[in-house]
Amino acid sequence: MNLKERQWIIGAIFLLIAFIFIGRLAQLQIFSSDLQDYAARLTQEREVLDPARGLMFDRNGELILDNKAGYDILFTPRLCQLAGGMDTLALAKLIDLSPREIHKAIRRAITYATYRPSSIRKQMPASEYAAIAGELWRFPGIQSRRRSIRTNESGLASHLLGEYREVDRDDIESNLGYRLGDYKGKSGLELQWESELKGSRGVKFHLVDVRNDYRQSAQKGALDSMPKPGEDLTLTLNMQLQAYGEKIMQGKRGSIVAIEPQSGEVLAVVSAPSYGTDLLTGRMRGTHYDSLLRDPNKPLFNRTMRATYRPGSIFKMIQGLIALDQGLISSQTRIPCNRSVIGCHGGHTNDNLEDAIIHSCNPYFHEVMRRMIQPRTASNIFAEARDGLSSWTTAIQRFGLGTDLGGNFPGLRSGSVPDTTLYDKLYGRKRWAYSTIYSISIGEGELLTTPLHMANLAATLANRGEFRTPHVIQSVGSNGKPVGTDSLIQTGIPPELFEPIINAMNAVTESSEGTAPLARVPGIKVCGKTGTVQDSKGNHSVFIAFAPADNPKIALSVYVENAGAGGDWAAPIASLMMEKYLMGDVQQTDKELRVIRATYPFANAIK
Repeated sequence: MNLKERQWIIGAIFLLIAFIFIGRLAQLQIFSSDLQDYAARLTQEREVLDPARGLMFDRNGELILDNKAGYDILFTPRLCQLAGGMDTLALAKLIDLSPREIHKAIRRAITYATYRPSSIRKQMPASEYAAIAGELWRFPGIQSRRRSIRTNESGLASHLLGEYREVDRDDIESNLGYRLGDYKGKSGLELQWESELKGSRGVKFHLVDVRNDYRQSAQKGALDSMPKPGEDLTLTLNMQLQAYGEKIMQGKRGSIVAIEPQSGEVLAVVSAPSYGTDLLTGRMRGTHYDSLLRDPNKPLFNRTMRATYRPGSIFKMIQGLIALDQGLISSQTRIPCNRSVIGCHGGHTNDNLEDAIIHSCNPYFHEVMRRMIQPRTASNIFAEARDGLSSWTTAIQRFGLGTDLGGNFPGLRSGSVPDTTLYDKLYGRKRWAYSTIYSISIGEGELLTTPLHMANLAATLANRGEFRTPHVIQSVGSNGKPVGTDSLIQTGIPPELFEPIINAMNAVTESSEGTAPLARVPGIKVCGKTGTVQDSKGNHSVFIAFAPADNPKIALSVYVENAGAGGDWAAPIASLMMEKYLMGDVQQTDKELRVIRATYPFANAIK
């Protein structure tokens, strides 16, 4: 091969290489977005704009849950390195961190990303930030970001409202758009209505120089979008009644749930002891949470929806209604108080239905349920008991017991209404009969209810056999659709059969033989029923009621743990709540003072 041919070959090789480079450059710059994206990351900053979270109001428009200004202190490691470092101890003192905390935060920021800012101090209150803002310029790589802090200044209804805090790994990996450092509802209504409350983010693009300093908007703001605020929630709560309930339950363990019978709207939901939701925000959240978690009185536990108790004597009214409906008794049916069958108290001997409710006669309702479960018409007592219990369980559940009450409440336990499956598991198939399970006839045994279920029972009795599923959200957004207005549930028992039960409930509070004279409200006809629920640390005081009798406006349940008989403490608390709601003010000052002074344990409480 001569020299000229070699020159042509070498020239062709160089030409080919040149074409390859030109083609690749064209592909990168014209047809591919990879290089453009890389260049954009070098010069264009993407700022996420967080939306304002939706607020919560009570039924009268009173603000319950608000947002207040707060600030995160951010650190960008690369900017600090370019400036030659900074005095970390001085920074720690300025933003109120210990030397150990500041060094840990800086190491975490470096691990996360050297070019991107990450938080080293979160949720600094606006007043605290204002005092230090003028000094932040002295620390290279330090900047601030405004963020909203959730606040419930009244501290009321904390268990219901729930907690709003930083997302965890599960949230980030859920593909719901959460990023490191975001906040979301983690319990209560904050969690249940997260998608409506959180709104949607906006984004703003701007150009920055090599020092990450802002220069100008990218493409004159054409790519920017504004955040959309979250929707507000209007709750059914009456915050004046809620505040009063929490006031009179201070120092006690228990709950109050109040419902407007006609609508199913929850007026108050008090779990005692309680806590302020603002304790679980900011940098001291961990300390406060640990303290609340260790408290033996369990202030974090929502007793209104999570605590389950046996219904006790209050359950006898449901037994009577079902037996009336099935024609097994009439309102005038008398049953001897045979205390050799089951224990009882008081001087009564041969009650009819109304008197049996007033006296809370155990043998009466033992016999009533036997007629439902074991009528002794079949030769096989085991099969007869199974058939009887199956229909009984269905009838009980029509009152909402053993159900989620429509699913409107986060974390609500359904309680327990025993059925054949449960007893087959406990005793074996064909090995149990009524004599095995009779304790449920008087509201004991395997029956379990929550205070919310019992308040709903009071509303069902007030409505003479029907209820709207209880709910705490009245509307969503400025033009939101009302919630729960089309959810009428029928027990299937005719309204006229409720009259002897209502008469007995009124006599419980007003007759000389009644067990709850302390439930009376001057000028108002009150219907109620006491319950005394057994517990190893002392009986729970329980009471359900509604008022006025002929046009009910409020129905409620009250539980006071380890406080004794239902008429001693739960009944007067119910009286004060009904007076507060119906009259606007409480005139029974002696009763109010007695209740406020009484605290757990009740062994030495004022009688």
